[in-house]
Amino acid sequence: MALKRILIFLLALTLSADLATAQSRTFKIDVTGGIAEPLPVAMPAFIAETPAAAQIAQDMGQVMRDDLTGTGLFREIDPQAFISQINNFNTQPVFADWRAINAEALVVGSVSLDAAGKLTVRFRLWDVFAQSSLGEGLQFAGTAGSWRRIAHKVADAVYSRMTGEGGYFDSRVVFVTESGPKDQRVKRLAIMDQDGANLRYLTDGSAIVLSPRFSPNAREVLYTSYASGEPRVNRINVDTVADEDLGALEGQTFSPRYAPDGQSIILSQTEAGVSDIFSVNLTTGARSQLTNSPSIDTAPSFSPDGSQIVFESDRGGTQQIYVMPATGGEARRISFGQGRYGTPAWSPRGDMVAFTKILGGRFHIGVMRLDGSQERLLTASFHDEGPTWAPNGRVLMFFRETPGEQGTSQLYSVDVAGRNLKLIATPDGASDASWSRLLP
Repeated sequence: MALKRILIFLLALTLSADLATAQSRTFKIDVTGGIAEPLPVAMPAFIAETPAAAQIAQDMGQVMRDDLTGTGLFREIDPQAFISQINNFNTQPVFADWRAINAEALVVGSVSLDAAGKLTVRFRLWDVFAQSSLGEGLQFAGTAGSWRRIAHKVADAVYSRMTGEGGYFDSRVVFVTESGPKDQRVKRLAIMDQDGANLRYLTDGSAIVLSPRFSPNAREVLYTSYASGEPRVNRINVDTVADEDLGALEGQTFSPRYAPDGQSIILSQTEAGVSDIFSVNLTTGARSQLTNSPSIDTAPSFSPDGSQIVFESDRGGTQQIYVMPATGGEARRISFGQGRYGTPAWSPRGDMVAFTKILGGRFHIGVMRLDGSQERLLTASFHDEGPTWAPNGRVLMFFRETPGEQGTSQLYSVDVAGRNLKLIATPDGASDASWSRLLP
């Protein structure tokens, strides 16, 4: 049968058979010895339906192709192998020509730009062997300046139709960019598209910044600032760059995260060497202490429904991961392997927790089920830390630091099966990433 491979591969990604709810026809990826063979896809250049759209059509097609092939799930067929060309969006392809070059899917797009600057993009996904389209063609519209976002939206739609999963390309990443020598490192907040484009700086580097975390609507970022000489949680608007010290708690505050509804946050506060987790209502300023133990409780992360919190603590004698109700109360430990565990992050799918593991002098990024079972280490190096989830819960981003005086930190991504490890290009060193949800 023609189309079983991505289904099997995604089954490996979730570590469970939860894909029965996929709402679209899915292609299949054979897995041999744990290696997924990418699906061969033909992606001809987008058709420019107006002369003014020629360059945009070329650029959009490249962004879309980069998004899809960057997942490791799809292989682009060399255009030089094409037997026939697609010159009219409304003409049905000559499927025999595409089968002859072993294309299993064909993506066709067209772009027009009118005199008023309105950009219109159409695309259609064809199942070459079934000789049919996968759903109706879709259309996106915007301004000429929005072409890159629309290209990501096209890639998300293609990805979703071919896998039955949500996309993650139309999203952003906020992170700490690092420059200068290791003992005098300048750290600034920066934001970029998930593919590294449109990078902007949010702070000027005059103060050390750590642990940025997106709000649910991706318009604000919580982070830890040392502008006052000690760690304090700040909030910054990514559009206006308006910045404020939340000031709800005295003393040292750090490791903040938004609740899923955006109405409150959780963070850590340190006093007399003891770190506890607090909740703060952003409207009223009311605070609630969620942990109260003679230990270090920090790095909290909400479950997607906001009912629970995962965090790290040394209350049992070593650094481990615990889960408790979002209102506080009894915590249960979920990490039981060898080594130490930290920086937990709850998957947006709700089914797994990502973490940093320190074992035998090496650092790992890993995932586990909510009961601590099915632990899987995805990476290993001198220093891997700080996992953050893509919006669809299929990919993780983290930072990797190299040793020595000249060592630097860089961002990487990897899928939840431990495949497709990729360097994320940034102008300088980079750490402490936070991945947004899909943009509105």
